[in-house]
Amino acid sequence: MYGGPTCTSGTPARCTRQRARRVCASGRRAAVDQVVTELGGTVEAMYFAFGEDDIVLILDFPDPASMAASSLIVKASGALRSRATPLLTLDEIDEAARRKVAFRAPGT
Repeated sequence: MYGGPTCTSGTPARCTRQRARRVCASGRRAAVDQVVTELGGTVEAMYFAFGEDDIVLILDFPDPASMAASSLIVKASGALRSRATPLLTLDEIDEAARRKVAFRAPGT
């Protein structure tokens, strides 16, 4: 959750073909748990999926920098291709909607 004490993100990932054949589901979960917990985070959920993405994770980190660090570590290994989508709570969206900024679109 950006702007708050934690950073929660949904992270879809694709395994390389060679990696997918060698590592079982429990081995993948153990690897994810290791990286996430070492950075102070928790794995809220881990799902295997059909289609473009092989794995979808819901991760909770103490801050955005920890989330970025996990992404850099995993991508540098070459084991996964991933992207992170920061997730916001309903309260965070309500807070964003209450914020006012004086803005006028260019040309109007």
